[in-house]
Amino acid sequence: MTFRVELTETALAQLEAVKDTRVRAALVKRMEKLATSPDQQGKALMAELGGYRSVRAVGQHWRIIYTVVENRVVVVVVALGLRKDSDKKDVYALARRMIKLGLLAEGEKDD
Repeated sequence: MTFRVELTETALAQLEAVKDTRVRAALVKRMEKLATSPDQQGKALMAELGGYRSVRAVGQHWRIIYTVVENRVVVVVVALGLRKDSDKKDVYALARRMIKLGLLAEGEKDD
C-alpha cells in the first residue's frame, strides 16, 4: 500500500527555512520514502509525543516527526529539524512546545 505524504503548515515552513538546498533536497527525498510502510520506519515516540514517529535524515542529525493516518492512507509530517540534546531548538523540544501551545492538536494525529 502506498501512502500520500503531506506536510503541516508548520513542517512546510520548517522545510522552507532550511537554507542549504542539498539538505532540503535530502529531507524531501527521505519524506518521500515514508510513502511505503511508514509504520515500519523510524521509531515510535513516547509521552507527550505518543502517537507520532520519528525518522532520522540527512547524516543522522536531522529528524522528521510524523504520524500515520491509516483510514486516509496518509503520512502527515508535523515537524522536522535538527536533533540537539538539551537545546531549546531541538526538534523534539519544539514538537512538545507545539503540543502545549495547541499548534499540534490531538485532532491533527487522528484526521
